[in-house]
Amino acid sequence: MESSGIPVGVLEQALHTARALVLADLAAGEVAAPDVVSMVEDSVVQRRWWVEQWPDGVAYLPGLVAQDVQDALLERYGRWPLCPVCGSGDPHALDVEPELGPDPHWVCHKAGVKVAAVGTLGSATGGTRPS
Repeated sequence: MESSGIPVGVLEQALHTARALVLADLAAGEVAAPDVVSMVEDSVVQRRWWVEQWPDGVAYLPGLVAQDVQDALLERYGRWPLCPVCGSGDPHALDVEPELGPDPHWVCHKAGVKVAAVGTLGSATGGTRPS
């Protein structure tokens, strides 16, 4: 069975991968509370519809889900994830780059560095790593 040109298995795998990567980053920052996990689920539901409309965007799902959750957290709690690179100055959040593209990374624009691929933030921050 296909959904708008994407085999359902491919779509589901891409959505599960995006969910797992963002949950790993949330767990690394110890912010994977139930209401935050619900934000991830909301994003996955919305992005399922989005990728059904634009099948070529399937590779962009991890970065988009990360940005959705980052935006939802900003509205409710504040900036996430905080930059682990800059030790001084005002705390600031990392950004996802590319904004719309494959292989998304968390980037510190202040220091001009890639910090970690989406899903591997624990290795950059010393937080919990997925097993």
